[in-house]
Amino acid sequence: MAGADRWSLVAVAGLLAFVAMLDMNIVNVALAEIAGGLGVSVATAQWAVLGYQLPVVALLLPVGRWLDGAGLRTAVLTATCGFGLCSALAAAAPWMGWLIAARLLQGACGAVLFVLMPVLAMRSVRPELRGRAMSVPATLGPLGAVAGPAVGGLLLDHLGWRWVFLVKIPFCLLALLLAWRAMPRDGRLRRPDRRSVVDALLVASGVAVLLLALTLAADRPAWLALAPVAAPALWWWLRGPGGRPVAGVLRAAGLFRAHGAVLALAAGFAAMHYVVALHLQRDDGASATTTGLTVLAFPLGMGLAGPLGGRIADRYGARPAAVTGAALTTAGLLLLIPLGDGWSPPDVAWRLALAGVGLGLNGGPTQALVMGAAPPDRAATVGATVQCARSLGFTLGPALATALWGLSGPGEGVRAGLVLAAAAAALAVPLLALTGGGPAPLSTKSTDAAPAAHD
Repeated sequence: MAGADRWSLVAVAGLLAFVAMLDMNIVNVALAEIAGGLGVSVATAQWAVLGYQLPVVALLLPVGRWLDGAGLRTAVLTATCGFGLCSALAAAAPWMGWLIAARLLQGACGAVLFVLMPVLAMRSVRPELRGRAMSVPATLGPLGAVAGPAVGGLLLDHLGWRWVFLVKIPFCLLALLLAWRAMPRDGRLRRPDRRSVVDALLVASGVAVLLLALTLAADRPAWLALAPVAAPALWWWLRGPGGRPVAGVLRAAGLFRAHGAVLALAAGFAAMHYVVALHLQRDDGASATTTGLTVLAFPLGMGLAGPLGGRIADRYGARPAAVTGAALTTAGLLLLIPLGDGWSPPDVAWRLALAGVGLGLNGGPTQALVMGAAPPDRAATVGATVQCARSLGFTLGPALATALWGLSGPGEGVRAGLVLAAAAAALAVPLLALTGGGPAPLSTKSTDAAPAAHD
């Protein structure tokens, strides 16, 4: 997208990031109402959540490969239309099978949106403004995830569970209007070939099994034993003509460490959020309102610092800004550990705010660091891999925190979970400091020439 900067398209990327991440958590609060309304058990109603989350994460990598070189405008409009339509279908569901099918299709559309967000933000502005552009979806996405339970609770109390799905439609319509008016025509989507479909099935099945194991482990840690079952399908894909180009691009661009940092920070944030909310309500007896207001300090800090992180990255470089943000997040999480058992909401809140400021400073610069090193015709692939790393981190954090809590016992479980969260965030600091990044004149011929011969 050469020419003038298109900040309206950056807004589209941020809007889609918000609504796609909002959908990750907003349905959780409505599971009991959905179960009652459709006459199923709460365990069955859980598939209203898993039906969206599983295809989102499982399809990220295949979708990234598919969208490389595809028309961005067509992909954005098609995926946004599909996402909004599936929201309407889910809200109109007369029985549970209908709802699950709508959510599976919505998850597939969500996977396309997650891949497109960083690509859209990157291509809409000049390279010297990339940090500011990347900070928009990088900040609004996590804010959508945190806002999900609060928005869902309000809708549930006043309008009913079907509005948990309908609330996303106005966001989709606004994004469609902006994208339709501002995006130039740039080509069509290509039909996936047979090999692409096989690759998609392999990686989707492996990632789905891994995600399912981590999700169920939040309630029963024994489910972690299912995770190794994912290895054969993922290994087969990685060693085949579908996975080799992905690994080759990341290796040539020096992005493996950056992806590790993204996963580590996401795991640390998710583990902290899980441990703090559970401890405040279950052990300290705080009300749901007090807990919500306390935990709200994190997204407030993040929202305030996000735009600043982008400006710092554009002026001083993406790597220093990303490292500084990760260090501040680590400091905030480390300061939670000495609190012991007697927590007061103000003591917790300012530490969470510090950690949120750090993550806000980190998000846009890290995204700019990663996408700036991606070859131009492999931007969708790199966007998919970084989103996959973040999604797995969000799932891995609570699963590991739950397992550590159970192994450490009731007296030390909270401390163990917080140590895990701080250690994960701390790991991101050296990984980002050592990451090669910046716009690299990288030719994809050096990264997947061999695999291309098999296409």
